[in-house]
Amino acid sequence: MNHVEIYTDGACKGNPGPGGWGVVLKSGTLEKELFGGELATTNNRMEMTAVIEALAALKKPCEVTLYLDSEYVRKGITEWMKGWKARGWITSTKQPVKNVELWQKLDALVSAGGHKIDWRWVRGHAGNPGNERADALANKGVDKALGRI
Repeated sequence: MNHVEIYTDGACKGNPGPGGWGVVLKSGTLEKELFGGELATTNNRMEMTAVIEALAALKKPCEVTLYLDSEYVRKGITEWMKGWKARGWITSTKQPVKNVELWQKLDALVSAGGHKIDWRWVRGHAGNPGNERADALANKGVDKALGRI
């Protein structure tokens, strides 16, 4: 099984506002960068979209080390989702899960992908080279959404 390192990040100029997502995928000597954006979104949605796009880019089951600076996404997928699903996508405080369509898409990718994923939180803007590249790509995604590139 191939090993892939993935760095993801999201950005938003205003929350809500125009946002972007960025991904760096590394496997051996191969590297790939992805980015995109939306005009009206939130930071959490862009963080989730980055992870979704990264996993969707994998063509076969992989061992994945996924670095992200979003505790919302990391805890959502590793801790909270099981309860949300058991309650019909309702939170422990009896509220509908926010961004439910993205959580469901992420759940489907994780479940069906056959990947072994190690979810690793990294502090954002702390000099981690992969995270800094993903952040730069997310900001490029904002520029793309705004028609600047």
